[in-house]
Amino acid sequence: MSWRSYSNLLELTGGFPAPLSRGGSRRLPRVMTVPGILSETRDDDNTNSVSSDVLSSVSQERLIIVAHILPLNAERWPGNRKWSFSWDEDSLSLQLKDGLPEDMEVLYVGCLNVEVDPSEQDDVASHLLDTFNCVPAFVPPDLRSRFYHGFCKQQLWQLFHYMLPLTPDHGGRFDHFLWQAYKSVNKIFADKVMEVITPDDDYVWVHDYHLMVLPSFLRKRCSRVKLGFFLHSPFPSSEIYRTLPVRDEILRALLNADVIGFHTFDYARHFLSCCRRTLGLEYESKRGYIGLEYYGRTISIKIMPVGIHMGQILAGLNLADTELRISELDDKYKGKTVLLGVDDMDIFKGIGLKLLAMEQLLMQHSEWKGKVVMIQIANPARGRGKDVQEVQAEVYTSVKRINQLFGSEGHEPVVLIERHVPLYERLAFYTIAECCIVTAVRDGMNLIPYEYIVSRQGCAKLDASFSAIQDPVKKSMLVVSEFIGCSPSLSGAIRVNPWNIDAVAEAMEMAITMPEAEKQMRHEKHYRYVSTHDVAYWARSFMGDLERTCKDHLKRRYFGIGFGLSFKVVTLGPNFRKLSPEHIASAYRRTACRAILLDYDGTMMPQTSINKTPSSEVLAVLNTLCSDPKNVVFIVSGRGRQTLSDWFSPCEHLGIAAEHGFFFRWHDDAEWETCIPVAHFDWKQVVEPIMKLYTESTDGSYIEEKESALVWHHHDADPDFGSSQAKELLDHLESVLANEPVSVKSGQQIVEVKPQGVSKGLIVEKLLSLMVQRSTPVDFILCVGDDRSDEDMFEAIARAMAGPPQSPIAEVFACTVGQKPSKAKYYLADTVEVVKMLQGLAVASESGTWNTSHLVLDSSL
Repeated sequence: MSWRSYSNLLELTGGFPAPLSRGGSRRLPRVMTVPGILSETRDDDNTNSVSSDVLSSVSQERLIIVAHILPLNAERWPGNRKWSFSWDEDSLSLQLKDGLPEDMEVLYVGCLNVEVDPSEQDDVASHLLDTFNCVPAFVPPDLRSRFYHGFCKQQLWQLFHYMLPLTPDHGGRFDHFLWQAYKSVNKIFADKVMEVITPDDDYVWVHDYHLMVLPSFLRKRCSRVKLGFFLHSPFPSSEIYRTLPVRDEILRALLNADVIGFHTFDYARHFLSCCRRTLGLEYESKRGYIGLEYYGRTISIKIMPVGIHMGQILAGLNLADTELRISELDDKYKGKTVLLGVDDMDIFKGIGLKLLAMEQLLMQHSEWKGKVVMIQIANPARGRGKDVQEVQAEVYTSVKRINQLFGSEGHEPVVLIERHVPLYERLAFYTIAECCIVTAVRDGMNLIPYEYIVSRQGCAKLDASFSAIQDPVKKSMLVVSEFIGCSPSLSGAIRVNPWNIDAVAEAMEMAITMPEAEKQMRHEKHYRYVSTHDVAYWARSFMGDLERTCKDHLKRRYFGIGFGLSFKVVTLGPNFRKLSPEHIASAYRRTACRAILLDYDGTMMPQTSINKTPSSEVLAVLNTLCSDPKNVVFIVSGRGRQTLSDWFSPCEHLGIAAEHGFFFRWHDDAEWETCIPVAHFDWKQVVEPIMKLYTESTDGSYIEEKESALVWHHHDADPDFGSSQAKELLDHLESVLANEPVSVKSGQQIVEVKPQGVSKGLIVEKLLSLMVQRSTPVDFILCVGDDRSDEDMFEAIARAMAGPPQSPIAEVFACTVGQKPSKAKYYLADTVEVVKMLQGLAVASESGTWNTSHLVLDSSL
């Protein structure tokens, strides 16, 4: 079964059991109720046949949705104590199915919202799989409490909402015990996914901050898993996120996903900034897609705000219960302007700030006294602890004070509803409200404004019941915090800073007094957006990106490296392999005209080394290789020719190509030549002053002056500012040098200006061409390098070998240093292995005469 053999090797090295295969196109539910025993097996007759080892071309696509809570309601029947389960129609995991292809099978993995006794778990798991296609993850209560109420709510949730634990009572201090619980629960979820997944076929979509390290556990067990992750909470700025002690572990875990989704560009920008500042990763935008390169894998960054389920809202508006409740509320608040707030009783929802703004409105605009009512629906808090109690106390106090100051007999300016409000009743409140107010100080998305807009649009049934005219005017007003995820998509809303009480009060007054025509125009604009960008649209868009990103998974080879949450997968081409010393030595002995092209920094000398002078060991091996008359040996480096001349002066027969090949010479006694004719370097007089300006304004940057080039370095500058300045400098230089024979390029934290056409690839082509002119075509080429500039050499060699005058049967060994994506066919792990490989070739050169006589002797026997 070659198509999954490497995945299984990874699983063996990681200490995980290999997932079971699926024969043909049939599905095998694999919920493990007893270790090692499947609760149900529907084996095909041909499980052991050859066809069962081949990836099925007719298999139905399947999506595994993984979320903390399954989209189910669970309760016990009072009489016989049996469990009763039903779909939770409010669950996003269930609603997003509307955006998936009809023939796509959907499987859900998550926890139940109730505790199930261990003696019942097997039966419940079997029932949920058969009836609902759900796989429950049973987590012990104490572990789940540490996981959810501990690490998730007290640490991640608060940090992601910009609350730092400055004191023990202010936010949750980091606790390794809770962190271990978080990892343990994520491992349990990984186990459940592995029981049911077909690694090379199924898509997996993981949701929210509860499961941020799950991608690592899944990628470690099946390297080709097609994995998406969507974060439904805010992602904080790098200054906030970097205070988290396990920041690297969580970032690296997320980067094991193929697509990472966020509601807004701000959240995505913060994530990318953290990747840059913490892990040194750069991203690029190409054809509308943002991609992050990570060990050969391109991780797509998806920015798409989630929408509401239009069908559910419209169905709710058509309910008789909704119509009845609208009638009751209409009678109760007739003649009054209703302002509505719907929030969880949470410290980040800004209910207290909203009430203060309402108080300010009534104080500043006494004409609204007795005419305006704020209905505040406060859903029960999802978390618990001192913070929630403080919010409740503040809200109770504010409501009591406002009602005492501005209320009268039969009228309360603030109505607090502190209970769960069912959908039909919530829709009724939306329908009668003139304005919806959301003043959250930080919120991932918040779909309340979307629901309000659709409810105010209404439906034909409600229009017939409550409107005296045939086509009633539809209107709605929104006052929303600028710190919530839906704010950017609601361009007609009045955006406010919730901390500015006066501004929020004025926004309320503006919403009430705005001309009717303006309210109608804003409503129409919002409704067009909300009705077309619903949850189905969001799901389709995300899955489209996931399919696009994963389309080449089966064509690549994967190498797992690292331990624990530092695990990552290196993605390489199908023909990329480690260079065998024996293989290259054998080819070396067989050939008679050899070209050996070697980069220096990072190839023969470690990048981290402070003293860059070549060691005696390196000089000795180069001298031995150069003394072989069959060899032409060149150092091809970006360093200046004087430095290289001084370093390699003991190697008289060594060729040197300096400054990426602009200058080159064949040996110590030869004259320096240039790879291209250059008329002048007058452009330096223009470039240097510009670079100095950017150096003065960018702390940590400096200019490197070469004979043929000028390089601006910013690797010691602030990552974001340095990158921004580099882009500005690049644009500046390109504009002023448009008519000069130079190229302006950006590289790894550099901006370089050099003569047009100069590259290591050009000098390699020139050297090979000159070798052909001087002797016979080259039949052995060894080229070793470690960075992006060396990729030009590998490309040039491939082009040269594709046509005359080079020998089509030449032995070519293009080799990169490090196990990473490259145009080279081979790799060596580090500089130590490079030197050892060269020493092996040197030994072959020294023993060449003995080997030849040995072969002649053998052939005569």
